Amino acid sequence: MSLLVAVTGWQPDMWLDHFGRSARGLTVVDARAPYDPAEVRYAAVWKPKPGLLAGLVHLEAIFNLGAGVDALIADATLPAVPVVRVVDPDLTRRMTEYVVWQVLHHHRAGFHFHSAQSERRWRPLADQPAAGDVRIGIMGLGVLGRDAASALRRLGFDVAGWSRRGDAASDVPVFAGAAGLDAFLARTDILVVLLPLTPETRGILNAGLFARLARDGRLGGPVLINAGRGGLQVETDIIAALADGTLLGASLDVFEAEPLSSDSPLWAAPNVVITPHAAADSDPRRLCGYVLDQIERHRAGLALDNVVDRMTGY
Repeated sequence: MSLLVAVTGWQPDMWLDHFGRSARGLTVVDARAPYDPAEVRYAAVWKPKPGLLAGLVHLEAIFNLGAGVDALIADATLPAVPVVRVVDPDLTRRMTEYVVWQVLHHHRAGFHFHSAQSERRWRPLADQPAAGDVRIGIMGLGVLGRDAASALRRLGFDVAGWSRRGDAASDVPVFAGAAGLDAFLARTDILVVLLPLTPETRGILNAGLFARLARDGRLGGPVLINAGRGGLQVETDIIAALADGTLLGASLDVFEAEPLSSDSPLWAAPNVVITPHAAADSDPRRLCGYVLDQIERHRAGLALDNVVDRMTGY
């Protein structure tokens, strides 16, 4: 019985090493080397080549090693077995760290002070709003969104969330679906986006949405933070909104095409933070244990946790 490891864009050898150290009776096989497809019962993957898993006739479950499953389930040849998404406390904490870091950067005028330092000028601000005067809106209230919302609320920010289906449990006010989107945006100074990428959410971060964000906030304009998926955003619209003042600033960890092209205007924008899809890196040491624990449960006849609904995309 084998566990196939197929990782693209990361360091496959590191993942193979961690799986191999505690394989728990499984034979760990490298998708880059010859292996017997009939022996594979489980697959641990990140953006595998389309069609790679189609010939695994005895496959019982697929474990996606990153938070986003859109690239995986877009493969029309994917076997009809459970796809399990990562829900790991370490990954959740890392994402919350990123969100809090970027919210505080914009709230505490990070661009202003960085510019002053580079010019060796002492430039205190005339006005620094309290956290309670700044309205945070979180799009996407899954595990990551709820944890980030709780952390920001503890810092004193006025936090609300938006859920496409309106069934998210949260300790902050929740706006639901298309009917609640306008009201949600109108009360949002800093928009934090942690949505999955689905046909319904692709391109949702566009000029029309930016124009509906709050214009009366203490920061002087709305801010976008996208740590969800690159396909959520229309980058030409972001560039235009930053240039004409529709957006005061942005923090972007994901992009339509990665890596971000060196000729993108976003690199030179003075009011943008760019990070290379690093908001919540997957830690092989922790996630390998998560996968192997799930496999043990499955072999014991127990249900898998965090199975993706292929109809909704998460």
